[in-house]
Parts: sequence; C-alpha cells; structure tokens
Amino acid sequence: MEILLDIDDSIVIVITQKQQRDGKVGKLTAQQIADYFLSLVDEDCGDSLSNLKLQKLLYYAQGFHLAMYGEPLFDDPIEAWRYGPVVVDIYHNYKANDNKPLPVPENIDLSLYSKKVKHLLNDVYEIYGQFSALKLANLTHEEAPWKSTDLNSIISHEEMEKYFKTLLTADNG
Repeated sequence: MEILLDIDDSIVIVITQKQQRDGKVGKLTAQQIADYFLSLVDEDCGDSLSNLKLQKLLYYAQGFHLAMYGEPLFDDPIEAWRYGPVVVDIYHNYKANDNKPLPVPENIDLSLYSKKVKHLLNDVYEIYGQFSALKLANLTHEEAPWKSTDLNSIISHEEMEKYFKTLLTADNG
C-alpha cells in the first residue's frame, strides 16, 4: 500500500492488487491495535500520542481495513462523539491521562500482528500520525461516516467501508 497526499490535501491510498488478493488477516482487539500504535511512538524524538489522537488512528485503521479487506480489523464499535470517532472502551482505558501523552507499552507481542496488519498500521501511523489530535478531529468531521451518524451513536461498518473505498485507488503493480 502506498499513501499519497493529493494536491488538494486529500489523502489517497494506493493499494496493489496483490495486497487485496493476499487473503484475510486475523482479527485483533481494539486494545491490541492501540498498543501497536503506542509502540510506534518514539519518545526520544519527542513523539507522543494523546487519547484523542489514538482514537482517530483507530478509526482510520478500521476504515482502511474495511475498505481493503471487507471485514473489520477489530470488533469494538466506533461511536460518533463531539470530537470525532471514538472506541469507547479504549477511551475509558486512557481517560485518566486527559490530554497528556499515553504510556508506551513495555511489552508487546508483535507475533500477534500479521504482516498485512503491520503494514496497514504503519502506513496509517505514517500519514495520519504526523497531524495533531485537533487536526485529525477536524478531518473526521468532514468525512461521511462521522457526518452521517448521530452523536453518541455507532458509526456503521458499511458506512466506513463505503467512504474509505473512495480513498483507495487501484495500482496494477
């Protein structure tokens, strides 16, 4: 998968046909996906993730996984909250941190993550991780899945898959 920034600042994902053919990936929990994103944080370089930013990364990972593979990356529902999409259980796990950086997990079993999932999560982190939590919240507010869902209601997988497919472009390579 290749992520490109289009000239109008919209994000376009290029996925090879081979990546789509490679079959299904194992389903993980939202906490395992959160742990993976947190493991990518390089605290020595000043990187950090807040709960708000983590929520948006989970949303983008779920959306692109649905678009690419036709199934959810994790089963936990994502709700439309005031500041964008939220995985409620993950929010509650970290809400005591407020807006402070979340702790980087000390031990993470990377063998739980397939090559495809790692690739997807690394790409999501690379493109979306560069933005502030507020920028990501604002981006999600412009996207159909959040806009078409009532506040505090679950954003449907169907709505996410439909929207995120519009961000994918086939690459015959």
